Amino acid sequence: RMRYRFLDLRRESLQANLIARHRAVLAARNYLGGNIEEGGLGFIEIETPYLTKATPEGARDYLVPSRVHPGRFYALPQSPQIYKQLLMVAGMDRYFQITRCFRDEDLRVDRQPEFTQVDLEMSFVGREMVMSVAEGLVRAMFKAGAGVEVGDVEVIDYKDAMSRFGVDAPDMRFGMELVELSDVDAVKASDFPPLKNALTSKGGVVKGMVIKGKAKSSSRKVTDAYTAFVKDYGLGGILFGKVDEDGKVSGPLSKMSDDPEAVAAFAKSALGAEPDDLLIVAAGAPRHVNPGLGRLRVKIAKESGLITPNSFAFCWVINFPLFEWDPDAQRYNAVHHPFTAPIPEHRALLDDPEKLGDITAAAYDIVCNGFELGGGSCRIHDAATQQQALTILGISPDEQTAKFGFLLDALSLGAPPHAGLALGLDRVAMLMVGAESLREVIAFPKTTSASDLMAGAPSVVPKEVLDELYIQVRSDVGEQPTK
Repeated sequence: RMRYRFLDLRRESLQANLIARHRAVLAARNYLGGNIEEGGLGFIEIETPYLTKATPEGARDYLVPSRVHPGRFYALPQSPQIYKQLLMVAGMDRYFQITRCFRDEDLRVDRQPEFTQVDLEMSFVGREMVMSVAEGLVRAMFKAGAGVEVGDVEVIDYKDAMSRFGVDAPDMRFGMELVELSDVDAVKASDFPPLKNALTSKGGVVKGMVIKGKAKSSSRKVTDAYTAFVKDYGLGGILFGKVDEDGKVSGPLSKMSDDPEAVAAFAKSALGAEPDDLLIVAAGAPRHVNPGLGRLRVKIAKESGLITPNSFAFCWVINFPLFEWDPDAQRYNAVHHPFTAPIPEHRALLDDPEKLGDITAAAYDIVCNGFELGGGSCRIHDAATQQQALTILGISPDEQTAKFGFLLDALSLGAPPHAGLALGLDRVAMLMVGAESLREVIAFPKTTSASDLMAGAPSVVPKEVLDELYIQVRSDVGEQPTK
C-alpha cells in the first residue's frame, strides 16, 4: 500500500478520512482566527521557522547541514515552543499556527517522524483560560470533522490518574480500574515473597484489578500471554487468582496466605471479587507496576469487547510533577519541557534540592480514549527562574547561554505571564474517524522504519553533494554515496 500510495488514496475510506481532517482544520482556523464579532477568538496565525537551532526537547533532532556555514547544522523544530514564547514577549498576545514538527524517535501507531500540531499561546492568562479555549477548539474540530458533540470533560489529578489507571493518559470508556493494595492489612501481613519484597523495598507498591466473569475462560495460554505483555514494561510477572463458585481463590495469588478463607475475604473486600472473576495483582516499583497494569487493562478491555464502538471519553489531566528522577542518569528530567512553570505555591521549592520531586507543574493534558490529544502549561516568564530550572536539569551556565541565550535575553527584557497548548492534529483526525493508525489520516505517511516507500526516502545522494556540505559517510556504516 505504501509503495503505491497514489493508488491506495483512491479508496473511499481514505478519501473520507482526509476530507474529515480538512473540515477539522477549517473549523480550527475559524474558531481561533475568526473575528470576535462572528464567534471567533481573534487569534493571529503566525508562521515560525523550520530551519532553526537544536534545543533539548526530549527526542533527537533532524539535522540539516548548512552549505554556506561549513560544519554547522540547522535543526528541524520538534515544536515551535521557544518561538511562540518570543511572540508573547513581542506583544502578539494571541498566537496560533497549524504547523509541521519533526522528531527522530521510535515510531508506533500514534507517532510519525513528521507530524502536525495546532499550536496556540496566550498572554496574561492562567491554566483555566487555556483549558477553556482548548476545550472549545476540540469541540469545534470533532463536530466539524466527525459530527460528534463532545460532552462534559472530566478534570482529574495526575496522581489520581496514575492510581486508578496506571497511566497519565487514561482510557475512561470502561471501568476495570486499578486498586491500590499496598495498605491493605492482608497484603502487609503476607510473607509471600513477591508481595513482601515489594513492600519492603523503597517505594514498592502492590496493585490489582478484576476482570469480571473471565476466570473460567482464561486458560494458561491466556494468562501466559498477559505475563509476557507486562514484561515489556519491566514487571517480572503477575499474580493471578481465579474465584470459584464458593468465593475461594486458586492460582498464584492464593499463596499470599496459608488460610484460604483469609485469601477469599481479601479478594472480596479489597477487590470486590465475585465468582468467576479473574484477579490480577502486580507488585514492584511504581515505574513498572503502573504502566504494566495500565496497558494490560486496555489490552484486556479491547480483547473482551468492553469498549463501546465509536464512543469517546475525554478528560483533562492536571497537576503533573514538574521534574522526574532518572535513576539511570542520576539526575532530574523535565516531565513536559524545560520551560514549564511550577504552580505559584511551589515556586519556592525550586530552592530546596530535597523538594524538587515534590514540585507540581502548572501543566495540563487533554486526553481522549487513552491518547494524549494535546498538552500545555503556564510558562516560566522570568530569566532567573528559567536559568534555575535549566540548572536543575543539569544544563551548565555556558550551555544555557549557547542553547537558550536568545530566550533568556528576551525574558530578561520583560515578558508577560503566558501559557499555551498544542493539539496533535494527526491524532485528533485518527480518533475522529476511528482509524487504527496515523497512516490512515495522513496522505503520504512514513512507515514504522521512518521510510517513504513510494518516493524512496531516505536515499543515498551523490558524493559531490556531500562534498559541498563537507560531509563524509563512514565506510563501515550504511550505503556509500553514488559517484
